[in-house]
Amino acid sequence: MKTIIYQKLIELTNRPSTSLILKRFTQSSVSKFMIPSYKKTFKIDANLAVKPMHEFSSLHDFFTRQLKEEVRPIDTNEKTIVSPVDAKIESFGTITPTGTFSVKGQEYSIDRLLAKPSLTERFIGGQYAVLYLSPADYHRIHAPLSGEITDQFVSGGFSYPVNKLGLVYGKKPLSDNYRIISILENAGSAFAVIKVGAMFVNSIELVKTDSLWNKGEEVAYFAFGSTVVLLTEPNCVNWRDSVVNGAKVQVGEPLADML
Repeated sequence: MKTIIYQKLIELTNRPSTSLILKRFTQSSVSKFMIPSYKKTFKIDANLAVKPMHEFSSLHDFFTRQLKEEVRPIDTNEKTIVSPVDAKIESFGTITPTGTFSVKGQEYSIDRLLAKPSLTERFIGGQYAVLYLSPADYHRIHAPLSGEITDQFVSGGFSYPVNKLGLVYGKKPLSDNYRIISILENAGSAFAVIKVGAMFVNSIELVKTDSLWNKGEEVAYFAFGSTVVLLTEPNCVNWRDSVVNGAKVQVGEPLADML
């Protein structure tokens, strides 16, 4: 019953008109007055941002702030996969032989997540990690490793929240929400970097225009809190000991070592 009530409430309030109003407000100069309280509520260290507080033109501008390069050093070992975002590790592990993984008691199918059956086989038996970004986090997305983007496409539409309630009660938010799927090839192995949209504003902006990614460079950003899902092929990586459920990670920190 809780699940049904939650889903109906989301579906009643999460409409294109609602999203448009929210988007216009957060991008307007009027929303600038909310920045100090937003910063205080979520305990954000604004000194890490490239721009000083008074130069942000709107709440959206502050939310998508860029950070000083030195505060997010990138691990340069060519064998490491680094975190593409500042986030909490919501779940990680091995994709089952049937192509599923579990997050907050929900089973997800990588066939549905990837939206292209031709991609599924490569990732069965591989590794996955779900990285959740809270409203307090830095929302720019960086390349987890170097390589070539061989496929990149959009899937999904209506979006449930990707916070704890959304993951427990939503309708498969990771695999059904609006998302941009990037397939990155490195030394003959494929990695999926799946950027998942959140409730109200399905805005994932790509800033990388060519197909070659260099580890640590900015490739996209979220206009609202969301999630990144990483998938690897089998026998491809080992997770670092620091990768545990609930741990916080930052852009550039090593998550795994390539075999």
